[in-house]
Amino acid sequence: MLREKIFVASDHAGFELKEKIILFLQDQKISYEDLGPFDASRCDYPDFAHSLSSKINEKTFGILICGSGIGMSIAANRHKNIRCALCNEPLSAKLSREHNDANVLALGSRLIGVDMAFEIIVNFINTSFSGGRHCQRINKIEEVI
Repeated sequence: MLREKIFVASDHAGFELKEKIILFLQDQKISYEDLGPFDASRCDYPDFAHSLSSKINEKTFGILICGSGIGMSIAANRHKNIRCALCNEPLSAKLSREHNDANVLALGSRLIGVDMAFEIIVNFINTSFSGGRHCQRINKIEEVI
C-alpha cells in the first residue's frame, strides 16, 4: 500500500458496502479509520464527504461510498488538493492513480458488487502516480479559477 492509512466513510445507501470494505481492509491488515456513519439510518452524504476530505494528506487515501458514488465525488472534489475518482471497474482505479494522482476513491454501492469493489480498491491503493507529463496537468487542476 502506498499510504499509511485509509479513511472510509459512506452515507446510508453505502453503509452495507462500507462495512464489508472495512472487513476487507482488516483482513488485508491495512490501516484504516471509519468515519461513519455507524448505522444505516438516513444521513446526508456531503457531511461525510467533507469530513473525510478534511483529513486527507500525502500519507493517506480516502474511500467514499454512496448509492451511485456521484454525490460523494462531487462533494469531495470541492476541497482543495482532493482528487476524487469515481470508479466502477479496476482499470479506472489504476488510471486515476497513474495519471491523475487521485487520493480519494468514490464507489457506488448500487452499481458494483462487493468483489468488484475489492478489486477496485486493490488497484487504487497499489498503483503509484506516474508523474512526468501528468504533473503539469495536476497543477492546472489545483489552480484557482
